[in-house]
Amino acid sequence: MEIILTWEDPGNQELQNQSFPLPLGIGREISRIPDSYENQSLSKVVFKSREISGFHAVIYFVNDHLTIKDLSTNGTRINGNLLHQSSQPLKSGDTLLIGPFQITVSLMNQVSGTEIVELPPGALYSPTEVIDLSPQTIKQTAKLDQPSTTTIAFNPETDEPQPTTIPSQPAQLSSFPSKEFMSSEFVDVESLYAKGNPVKEQEYVALGGGIGSFAWVDHIRIYGVKSDKITVLGLEQKPYGRYQRLCQNSQIPPHERLRSGSDSCPDNLWGWPGYAWREAYREFFSGEVGSALKHLWQVFAEPVLADTYTPMSGRVFESIDREAERIGWSSMLKYGRIKAIRKTTDGRYAIAYSVPKASERTHGYLIGRYVHIATGYPAIRFLPDLQKYREDTGDFKSVVNAYEEHSHVYKHLERHGGTVIIRGRGIVSSRIIQRISEARRKNSKITVIHVMRTPVKEGHKFGIARRKVENHWEFQPYNWPKATWGGDMRSMLEAASPARRYELLKDWGGTTTADRTDWRLIIQEGLDAGWYSIEFGQVEKVERNSQGKPLSFIRTRKGLLEVAADFIIDSTGLEAKPQDNPLFADLVDHYNLALSPYGGLQAANNFEMKEMRNNRGRMYVAGVLTLGGPYAAIDTFLGLQYAAQRAADALVVAKAPGIAYLDGLGSLWQWIKWATNQQP
Repeated sequence: MEIILTWEDPGNQELQNQSFPLPLGIGREISRIPDSYENQSLSKVVFKSREISGFHAVIYFVNDHLTIKDLSTNGTRINGNLLHQSSQPLKSGDTLLIGPFQITVSLMNQVSGTEIVELPPGALYSPTEVIDLSPQTIKQTAKLDQPSTTTIAFNPETDEPQPTTIPSQPAQLSSFPSKEFMSSEFVDVESLYAKGNPVKEQEYVALGGGIGSFAWVDHIRIYGVKSDKITVLGLEQKPYGRYQRLCQNSQIPPHERLRSGSDSCPDNLWGWPGYAWREAYREFFSGEVGSALKHLWQVFAEPVLADTYTPMSGRVFESIDREAERIGWSSMLKYGRIKAIRKTTDGRYAIAYSVPKASERTHGYLIGRYVHIATGYPAIRFLPDLQKYREDTGDFKSVVNAYEEHSHVYKHLERHGGTVIIRGRGIVSSRIIQRISEARRKNSKITVIHVMRTPVKEGHKFGIARRKVENHWEFQPYNWPKATWGGDMRSMLEAASPARRYELLKDWGGTTTADRTDWRLIIQEGLDAGWYSIEFGQVEKVERNSQGKPLSFIRTRKGLLEVAADFIIDSTGLEAKPQDNPLFADLVDHYNLALSPYGGLQAANNFEMKEMRNNRGRMYVAGVLTLGGPYAAIDTFLGLQYAAQRAADALVVAKAPGIAYLDGLGSLWQWIKWATNQQP
């Protein structure tokens, strides 16, 4: 029997939905387990808040009833009623208030075989319906996760964010690929030829066509694989196409800087010269000696004596263009959308793809033996109350997502002024605020109300290190501590069990923004001048008022606050769960793939999906879909390169054709070819 807990992270409003075997311990650390629970297989869920005790509560069975026992000094509220140092039965649908976390409880019964059913609200658990009451491992199975109810999908034909919000949908059968293909565990390649659709057989196949695919293809090309042995399937002409649009939409134009380091170079697997050296070189020979020295000083003195160096987005894209041309990217690229993947009877993989806006006869199959998947974020997260507002009113101009194209907001503000509500706290919201501050130079009649769930008084802590907090923003140069890229934290995570990885990533992660002096001054000046303010509370609903503006009802400690605004910008981020991608929802279900406690695909340390191994065939995965796996910074430039290198090394071990390790002299020779822009 499993219990599902659903809650919203009070820091970034991220919806969490996870299942746990019982008994379940709840707390801030759960480092010391009370004697009465030491001999039990205790699952753990950790909530980082000073308002929560180390071991706050436990949910377990007693006398055939699901029960919660409060062990804390602060107490636990059940449906609003305080429970303190005592026990109480739980029903499906009950709401727990533990510190700042409001948690909904759902009960799951295994009634026959592997069928899992959720009990209706108000139902008590009945042990007679349960087959297995003794889970042996700490397993938070994301297969029982319900995907976020509100996401903005990427259009399957344009790869742009959809103009409307839609619920996440599971993979659905259509006329292509056939029901026979979709229902098969292994397909026969000859039967695919007989169907009349194009079939292409290739040794190496990269699925996604984004920066993750680019990093892998760049590695195996430099490791010796010829371009005619590789096919890349995707919807973008440029490997950074989607990423560039998301940057532009979230107000990072070519001259603005990304949250990335000097040595995180997707175009250069050696990492030298990094972006700071390249920028300094250009500026030095352009006569801007002072600026050139400043960038080199930043790399030398960051982050203690200088702001962390970050490259301009336009320069990053230019460098990827150069490397893409050098390795023959365009000759390997095939335009198409991945529909489904099946193992073949001869130890390979069949990838069914469709060509947007084309007839079904042009849809086809790619057959590959070594497959790499890096499809990126499956969707954009969107807050449920804002989705409801847009569905009820049809207003997609006043309420927008930071990752949608919304330049009309800033044009309106520059001409007419207005009030903006920002939801979400992190790097994207910081960039939105900076863009609004630029608009205020043209029109000072602009105000920003930042809605946050709770104050942030102390930053996340791990060991003796604690993040800096200022004005309720938590600062860190990058989205993960730097030691997760290649230091002791990386080694620690690789060696950890899935459950321990979950705990480590919770400790290391969290919503942060870069510690940049200019941006921190914007916030402080905004607070001092009054054009920027923070409201702490929970948004209960958003409605349109009599003036046609979105009206937010915010439950604060002082009572219900009603705030009308010209615009609401949701900057809560991107959705990472594989279930929000129909391709992976189908793949996970069809091959019963294991998922990490975070809900990501369970990849090995070399990023192979071992459950998809097919004789000599190998399948690798990279990017955010491996969240909770062996690497923390999986959606960063350097993280994608690390995953690509591990996968390339694994192919050498597997004796894949045409690929070999780079030794010292070979690596130097390939670097010289890179520096002089010669083909690998």
